[in-house]
Amino acid sequence: IGNTVLHILVLQPNKTFACHMYSLILSYDRNKEGPGSLELIPNNEGLSPFKLAGVEGNTVMFQYLMQKRKQNLWSFGPLSTVLYDITEIDSWAEDQSFLELIVSTKKREARQILDLTPVKELVSLKWNMYGRPYFCFLALFYILYMVCFTMCCVYRPLKPRTGNRTSSRDNTVYVQKMLQESYVAYEDELRLVGELITVIGAVVILVLEIPDILRVGAAKYFGQTILGGPFHIIVITYACMILVTMVMRLTSTTGEVVPMSFALVLGWCNVMYFARGFQMLGPFTIMIQKMIFGDLMRFCWLMAVVILGFASAFYIIFQTENPENLGQFYNYPMSLFTTFELFLTIIDGPANYDVDLPFMYSVVYFAFAIIATLLMLNLLIAMMGDTHWRVAHEQDELWRAQVVATTVMLERKLPRCLWPRSGICGREFGLGDRWYLRIEDRVDPNKHKMMRYTEAFKVQDRDNYDKGSEKLETNGDTLFKKEMSALSLSRSTSRTSSHRGWEILRRNT
Repeated sequence: IGNTVLHILVLQPNKTFACHMYSLILSYDRNKEGPGSLELIPNNEGLSPFKLAGVEGNTVMFQYLMQKRKQNLWSFGPLSTVLYDITEIDSWAEDQSFLELIVSTKKREARQILDLTPVKELVSLKWNMYGRPYFCFLALFYILYMVCFTMCCVYRPLKPRTGNRTSSRDNTVYVQKMLQESYVAYEDELRLVGELITVIGAVVILVLEIPDILRVGAAKYFGQTILGGPFHIIVITYACMILVTMVMRLTSTTGEVVPMSFALVLGWCNVMYFARGFQMLGPFTIMIQKMIFGDLMRFCWLMAVVILGFASAFYIIFQTENPENLGQFYNYPMSLFTTFELFLTIIDGPANYDVDLPFMYSVVYFAFAIIATLLMLNLLIAMMGDTHWRVAHEQDELWRAQVVATTVMLERKLPRCLWPRSGICGREFGLGDRWYLRIEDRVDPNKHKMMRYTEAFKVQDRDNYDKGSEKLETNGDTLFKKEMSALSLSRSTSRTSSHRGWEILRRNT
């Protein structure tokens, strides 16, 4: 019952009352230390009161609990050294990491805890010592891997076409080699080494991604932008395309260019995932994800309807015309593609001034230009501008959350020998087996004094200005010159008192 009450107090809106009641209940706890403590008993979701405060974004309760856990090591004047208990915060030995819970929650208030002590210092220590070097090395390794895969695709086994063309529009001159013909020369053996590296990399990607999907869940793993949701979809699809290409190569199936081209596009787009490790580029990837999965996805539904309707109309209009004179709409798939290009203003309206065009073509194209170019494209630009304005206020906060998620991911993937535990064991100070983070703080006593001086001077200036305004309002218009002189005197008095106050502040500083 006591543990249930503690979890309820964490969710209370009156945070001051909740902190007092929390302390009162713990005072009656018989097992204040050890596994039987009320603070260490999790709820049905596996969250202790401390983790629940972080997930709910209750910064007041979080700071209150951290103050209870800290140990003052020593202090000398304004300098002090404090040991903060990071046992539940550190993700090194936690199955359900506190940091991962914060970055995966949808509440913006929870991400503010990342700027509080000691979470901010712990994340900074992990990222600067281990996270950033490993992440940069991983980015370099992935780029070299993609270069290897690209070269294998550029020099894929092809041979001249021997069969006759069946259509005047057929432009194919090379075809894919059979498996027996693909690995004969020395250059083919070099390409085989690159292809083996590509396939091994795809298998490694799937081996690393599938356990996280099973542990976190597909909805959260692919749906959370901070956790890299869309990039996980991209890299898993890329790995699947590589395996499909390998199967088609081994079975000598024609058409391997389809999965190979998809893999090239997805593999190089995944390079943007590594931009989250740099403060200059990380916020831009957040903006792109928000626009693609917010504005662009909704806009594509409307665009598909418009393109489908007008492409059908254009195809019907030119169905009876000679395709040699105006071939942009000679069949239905080409009509769809041409209408898509017209929608994005990539090309101008097709026209041949040597022949007569159907009258309905001008009418339909006029309506299409008004609806698509003037209306819908400007609507998309306005939607993206609004999204940019909304995301710009929190893009730095989201980027810091992405850094935390990347740090936790690397800490889980890398061996323990490459990522030692951060902090200091409590045994060195006689505090048991719990781990602590040492933080040195400097308290400036003059800072609070100067702030009080500044507030006092602002109040004095405001009072002087209010007195001058009241005096100006009570007098009539007949004493205009006298009022102006009184107002000037009031302002000079306010300026003099403000100047005298700032002189006192300057001397104290």
